[in-house]
Amino acid sequence: MAKLRTRKHKVVLARSAGGDAFITVILVILGAFMFLPMLYVFMQALKPLDELWMYPPRFYVMSPTLSNFTDLFQLMNTSWVPFSRYVFNTVLTSVAGTFGHLFLASLAAYCMAKIKFPGRNAMFWTVQTSLMFNSTVTTITSFILMSALGWLDTYWALIVPAWCSSLGLYLMKQFMDTNVNDSVLESARLDGAREFRIFWTIAMPMVKPAWLTLIIYSFQGLWNAGASMYIYSEQYKSFNYAIGQITAGGIKRAGASAASQVIMMLVPITVFVISQSNIIETMGSSGMKD
Repeated sequence: MAKLRTRKHKVVLARSAGGDAFITVILVILGAFMFLPMLYVFMQALKPLDELWMYPPRFYVMSPTLSNFTDLFQLMNTSWVPFSRYVFNTVLTSVAGTFGHLFLASLAAYCMAKIKFPGRNAMFWTVQTSLMFNSTVTTITSFILMSALGWLDTYWALIVPAWCSSLGLYLMKQFMDTNVNDSVLESARLDGAREFRIFWTIAMPMVKPAWLTLIIYSFQGLWNAGASMYIYSEQYKSFNYAIGQITAGGIKRAGASAASQVIMMLVPITVFVISQSNIIETMGSSGMKD
């Protein structure tokens, strides 16, 4: 059994070599379990068409080729809407939706966590309750609202709903409750700092892990968004929707479909790798770790 020993106020955990080896093996197995599906997607994208339909299927690729990516880009270039327009639509909605949501959720969370006003607890209870409902519950009312505002078939119909997600507000509020010291904020107020400056220059740097986590969740959801019931015109549709239409052409487009999965994976994985170290800290502070 592991024993705790103290040495100069430091706690040292003494474990056996067998225990360390067992933990290492378990972690390697779990890591492989999570990594192998992504590796398989990359392998599929490099397989020629005959290997994609080989039976029994093989994990590895015998004759790697980039023809699947070439076929995908050729198919995209034959579309009557330029390929670059689909990419622009996805990048615009992902970036604008993510950073708009980050700013508004952080500002609202700061008010709920650090400014006392009537109805604060009731408002946060409403936010918590909304997390239990799927977005399909409000589909009809959202469509009516978008129509009344004249936002149907515009970028606003894709960006504004992303700003209104309650998950970001919940995460930021919980993190600010535990990681932003009230005495620091009060000292800034006594020095004459305005409330927005306190929020932007003091509170936001203190909750960096939380807003990096929020960027990952929000950006991933918007990047992978497909068809929207608010968008009818082809020039406003997303890259994911365009790829889905192209790769739905049957067996002979299986290679292009495999290549498209790699392209859609690259950006979210890159964003996650850059800031993944902050996710566990945020989940623990927000009460969502378990």
